Amino acid sequence: MSEQDKSHAEKPRGERLHLIDALRGFSIVSMVGFHFCYDLVYIAGMRLDWFRPPLEDVWRASISWTFLAIAGCMCVMSRNNLRRAGKYAALALAIYVVTSIAGVDAAISFGIIFCMAASTFIAWLLEKLHASPKGPGAALALFVCFIAFLHVRAGIVGVGPWRLVLPRWPYEVGLFSWLGFPGPGFVSGDYYPVLPYSLLFLAGSAMGSWWKERGFPSVFSTFRCPPLEAIGRHPLEVYVAHQPLLLAITYVVHSTLA
Repeated sequence: MSEQDKSHAEKPRGERLHLIDALRGFSIVSMVGFHFCYDLVYIAGMRLDWFRPPLEDVWRASISWTFLAIAGCMCVMSRNNLRRAGKYAALALAIYVVTSIAGVDAAISFGIIFCMAASTFIAWLLEKLHASPKGPGAALALFVCFIAFLHVRAGIVGVGPWRLVLPRWPYEVGLFSWLGFPGPGFVSGDYYPVLPYSLLFLAGSAMGSWWKERGFPSVFSTFRCPPLEAIGRHPLEVYVAHQPLLLAITYVVHSTLA
C-alpha cells in the first residue's frame, strides 16, 4: 500500500470520525457564544462595540458554513436520508411555532434547521436519481455557485463585476421565501433558504461521497479532542436547549443593568 493509500485508508466499520465530531463541536461552542453576544446586544441592550459588521457577519458565517458543509459531508453516511430530512423538518416547524409564541425576537422562518431538512431531502432525491455530486471538482463547482448566489436575497447573482440583477416577480409574489427570494415584509430571526445554502451542503456531500468511496484521510480518525467531540455528537440537543438558557441569563443581565 502506498503512502497516499495509507493516508486515505478506509474508515474501519464502527470507528468514529473524531475530527468531524470535534469540528462540529467547535462550531456549536462558537454558535452558543455568538447567540449569547446577540442576546446581550439586541435583547438586553448591552453595548458591545466589537459585535457589529463585519466581524458579526464573519463570525456568523464561520459557524453556519462549517455546520452545513459538515452536515453535507456526513449525510452520505446516513442509512435513511429521507427519514433524517423528515426529522429536521419536524424540528424546524416546532422551532417556528415556539419562537412565534415566545415573541422574544422575530420568529424563525426557514432557519438553518429548515435548510438541513431541505438539503438532506435534495441529497436523498439526487441519490435516487443517481445524480449525486461526487469529488473535489463537483465540490469546487458547487462552492463557486454558492458564493455566486450569496446575495440572491437582494436580487443579485454573481461575483465582483460579473453580476446579474434578477427580475422582481419572484420576490413580489411572496411564495418563494423558502427558496431564497424573500417576499414583501418577510422577517426571520434566522434565515437560511435553499439558495444559496443547499449548494454549500451539496459541496460537502460531494466530498463526503468521494471520501466514502476511496477512504477518509486517516487524520479524521486519529485526531482527538474529547471535550469538543462530546459536544459535537449532540448538535441538535445543544441547538434546542442553548437558546432558552441564554435567554434566561440575558434576562438576569438585563434586570441587573436596568
